[in-house]
Amino acid sequence: MLYKVGDIEVWRILEIHEPFLTPEELYPTAGPDVAAIVESYAPGSVCRQSGRMILPIQGFLLKTPYHNILVDSCVGNGKTVPGMPDWHKRSGTRFQSSLKAAGVNFEDIDYVLCTHLHTDHVGWNTQLVDGRWVPTFPNAHYLIPSADEKVHRLGNGDMYLESILPVVEAGQVELVQAGHMLGDHVTLIPTPGHTPGHVSILVGDANCEAVITGDALHSTVQCCYPDWHFKYDSDAEMAVSSRIQLLERVSEAGCIVLGSHFALPSIGRVTREGEAFRWNE
Repeated sequence: MLYKVGDIEVWRILEIHEPFLTPEELYPTAGPDVAAIVESYAPGSVCRQSGRMILPIQGFLLKTPYHNILVDSCVGNGKTVPGMPDWHKRSGTRFQSSLKAAGVNFEDIDYVLCTHLHTDHVGWNTQLVDGRWVPTFPNAHYLIPSADEKVHRLGNGDMYLESILPVVEAGQVELVQAGHMLGDHVTLIPTPGHTPGHVSILVGDANCEAVITGDALHSTVQCCYPDWHFKYDSDAEMAVSSRIQLLERVSEAGCIVLGSHFALPSIGRVTREGEAFRWNE
């Protein structure tokens, strides 16, 4: 178990922990010293051999007294991602092993909560069985941001056809918006910009809270530099605004923050520091 929020157990479901892209590629507005800045705020984040940032691909399992909730389902196996060779047609077992270490099987997941619809957050929504993509979690309701679903339904790309449409056709999808609550202790926070419908996840109650960032931030360095644009943000300025609002919220609340792509252990708190913020493990 990674952390406990009141009665809710939070488990890390790690699939990939490898170099991704260089800091210069990921943060195109950060300037020529971006790699050194990243290393100063998040030591060990830049691979010495490749110069690429090491970003974990992980979901979080919330074990409440009533439900097992998976927040984001990583890259998955067999998915078509030609632009990302490390993700294309994978055949790993780490995701399954992480779930088993938490004491659950595919059948035990009650809800799959997608912070947004990017390949590395929806891949295990489905698996290939006898040549067909079918829901990986047969007993789960999949909660999907409606604004993202609309964009990708119209685009009809590989990600949608392989990881979203089969779950829609199985009747297991509920389209949701920010503010949606799952029980009394899980709430979707609006953080648009990375994608139109992107949400972060508030877990717990007034006495004990944690926030799962999703892709509102990708590295702890963005606490100090929230204005850095990120390569894959669909609306960079909106993403900056959402990032700052989220950082203000978590710093004022003093709650635990779980960064979906933050360098391991990916858990800490945010404090205000002048006009910016600081990450504290």
